[in-house]
Amino acid sequence: MLRLSPRIARIAPFYAMEVVKQAAALQAQGRDIVQMSIGEPDFTAVPAVVEALERTAREGRTQYTEAVGIAPLREAIASFYQTRFGVAVDPSRIIVTAGASGALLLACTALVDAGAQVLMPDPTYPANRHIVTAAGGEPVLIPAGPGDRFQLAADHIRRHWTPRTAGVIVASPGNPTGTSIAPDALAELIREVRGRQGFTLVDEIYLGLSYEGNRRSALALADDLIIVNSFSKYFHMTGWRLGWLVVPPQLVSVFEKLAQNLVICPSTLAQHAALACFQPESLDIFEARRAAFRQRRDYLLPEFERLGLTVPVKPDGAFYIYSDVRAHAADSAAFATRLLHEAGVCAVPGRDFGTAETASYLRFSYATDLARLQEGVARMERLLG
Repeated sequence: MLRLSPRIARIAPFYAMEVVKQAAALQAQGRDIVQMSIGEPDFTAVPAVVEALERTAREGRTQYTEAVGIAPLREAIASFYQTRFGVAVDPSRIIVTAGASGALLLACTALVDAGAQVLMPDPTYPANRHIVTAAGGEPVLIPAGPGDRFQLAADHIRRHWTPRTAGVIVASPGNPTGTSIAPDALAELIREVRGRQGFTLVDEIYLGLSYEGNRRSALALADDLIIVNSFSKYFHMTGWRLGWLVVPPQLVSVFEKLAQNLVICPSTLAQHAALACFQPESLDIFEARRAAFRQRRDYLLPEFERLGLTVPVKPDGAFYIYSDVRAHAADSAAFATRLLHEAGVCAVPGRDFGTAETASYLRFSYATDLARLQEGVARMERLLG
């Protein structure tokens, strides 16, 4: 038996994947399951992206690229920050990666020493804490409830920072809650972390899918941040595995060195195809799809309240609803199993996302067609009476 690193035992499996396996097994038996579990858009890559992929392949442009990504894509991303978010970003600061997960792996390799602590909210996206663990660090989950909008605040930093703390990871909008951090609150958090000479990493993969007010990148507040973003959510390219980092100028060479050694380069075909995301007609499609996501959210929120699936904080982005199910069950995992087997509705229990009151919550994804969501609500209504 091979001897594994002890840190492997500290990386938990995705319970969401287990729920999906159970749903797939039921479907194989002929059951119809309404999927409200996985955070993957039902929309796929727009036609211009597919055409660009095919053209790139036909032309034989499949060799390695620069480790940090092709220059035209880095320039297009920088231009997107300027036109969409009103933030000037030098293209040299953009590191194209193999998805947001690849971006976070590079960031934690660069910033997290063995034994260093990284603060993040509880609940949080599980891969964030597990990547910190894989890098040898110690994720510290800080309970952040409805009163905090399920997000970290400056006071959390003041109360939980220790000599071992290296930095903070937050997501705005976040998974599983769909909530964002208000700009003034985020600015105060950044100041507290900076004053302790730590790093602030902001996951903005759902920033494009914001529904309230102006979409605003954290880069509008400070330029010494590590920003993670992705082509998976707003651009609907999940399986293409393409994302990016924005890093401070003095760290560009560090991340380039890591990328050269750890990944060589992101997918060449995906990079060339992604250039088509920034064409005006593609952006029009993405905005129409964003409106469709918002329509789904606005349908579900009052329906959930009517069913006693309380939503303590209105999600303002992403495609998730984090619902308090205590009116129906003491254990959300057991309730998720009941929903799946008795109602044919698949949702994710809160235990995937931390330990603070997660037994009280289910995460529902509305990354599926409105008609299917309506069917899911009808089934839950029949079950819950």
